[in-house]
Amino acid sequence: MGEIADKAKGAANKAAGAAKSAAGQATGNEKLRSEGEAQKVKGDAQKAKGEIKGALGNKI
Repeated sequence: MGEIADKAKGAANKAAGAAKSAAGQATGNEKLRSEGEAQKVKGDAQKAKGEIKGALGNKI
């Protein structure tokens, strides 16, 4: 997966995670809230992966 795809997937995961987390918080569903928080972290990691790919690509 390329730089842009990683960044886009990361942003999508972060947004979906935020929505899940908010829904879990609003309904008192701790499992859903936790899943949302985990998905946000996954999104941050994917986005960072894309940024690293971009930085390395510019150096090569």
